[in-house]
Amino acid sequence: MKLTISDQAAKWYADELELQEGSHLRFYVRYGGHSSVQSGFSLGIMQEAPENAAAVSSTNNVHFYVEEKDIWYFDGHDLRITFNEKLTEPEFHYDKSA
Repeated sequence: MKLTISDQAAKWYADELELQEGSHLRFYVRYGGHSSVQSGFSLGIMQEAPENAAAVSSTNNVHFYVEEKDIWYFDGHDLRITFNEKLTEPEFHYDKSA
């Protein structure tokens, strides 16, 4: 599983959550919601240091990651986070892993 985040999406998270250099932002599985890979589940975010990161992407010394225990959610997909200009917020894309 691979995690990528665009510079603009990373900046949005850093600005909105007041993330400092060296901060960690975890994408974790939460019950409820819907995604194209898992019905009844969605991704949440939490600012905490990793325990056993399976995928990490760092921008401007802010580290975005997914824990090993949450990999099941992605069902063989990579997570690509871009910035939606129209909605002015990050957008998740689930790309089938090669």
